[in-house]
Amino acid sequence: MNFSVVKIEKEDENVVLGQSHFIKTVEDLYEAVKNSSPTAKFGIAFCEASGKRLIRRDGNDDELIGRAVRNAERLGAGHVFIIHLRDSFPINLTPHLRNVPEILSLYAATSNPLSVIVAEEGESRGVMGVLDGEKPVGIETEDDVRERKDFLRNIGYKK
Repeated sequence: MNFSVVKIEKEDENVVLGQSHFIKTVEDLYEAVKNSSPTAKFGIAFCEASGKRLIRRDGNDDELIGRAVRNAERLGAGHVFIIHLRDSFPINLTPHLRNVPEILSLYAATSNPLSVIVAEEGESRGVMGVLDGEKPVGIETEDDVRERKDFLRNIGYKK
């Protein structure tokens, strides 16, 4: 078995990475994104693991669809999907994704730099884990706590 690290190419968008198990995933993911935020711009790609073994795609933004497809092609892992998302946040989308019956796992939902650890054995590839962002450099101070709480209230996520 061989392991590799695939760096996800992205610009200023968020990325959601997960695993599913059925060809209808692409259409259900499209509906989940639209239901979470009607103004979201997004691109979806899904690596089909049997049958035609195609990278299925959908979305409403050609640039994000293209980037999702390129990243899915580089990952090449069975039943993995990737969503590139603008004008919305993963926190609004993930509850909708968790209600999609064929979703098995969510590996990452982030705007940070993202790399994916992939294992390969013969004709099969799978996601082993993700590297999301950077490691911590310290422990928050009381000022940091106040800043965090103020930020969440200022953007409307806490009262």
